[in-house]
Amino acid sequence: MISNRDSRAVAVQLGRPPRGVRAVAHRCPCGLPDVVQTPPRLPDGTPFPTLYYLTCPRAVGAIGGLEASGMMREMTARLAEDAETREAYESAHRDYLTRRDEVAAASGVAPLPEGTQSAGGMPERVKCLHALAAHELAVPGANPFGRAALDAAGPWWDRGPCVDPPGGSQEECAEEDD
Repeated sequence: MISNRDSRAVAVQLGRPPRGVRAVAHRCPCGLPDVVQTPPRLPDGTPFPTLYYLTCPRAVGAIGGLEASGMMREMTARLAEDAETREAYESAHRDYLTRRDEVAAASGVAPLPEGTQSAGGMPERVKCLHALAAHELAVPGANPFGRAALDAAGPWWDRGPCVDPPGGSQEECAEEDD
């Protein structure tokens, strides 16, 4: 379950209230959430296939710059040329689907129908580096293209927190959540 303080921080990061967030899946080195986990159905029952959602605006901006540079096109070309990369990406796809079904069960919601997309274009192409990077942050070692994007993005957190934590300092946020 996500704490009220983390929910408020994510709302500031997104510029809107988060929808259906189940948990913080990863924290930035500054201590704020940078990836949240969402069940495959929103509270109103709407299907939501994105299990891991990148929330840090600095990370989103860094990854967006990579998308604009053509990185997705280059990665998709690698899928056609490199069997090892293709297998690793297919493994990431299977991992994502398995974890999403597990979260559905744990959240008491129906899983998405078989054949529903996973995220980021997996397994045939690279469509959204944000989703792939979020998967890699939440499950280190799971997503080769998410890892490549994070490595290329560099340390987005170096300038400190992306937003002012609601209701206090980083340390106060961490203490309240303990």
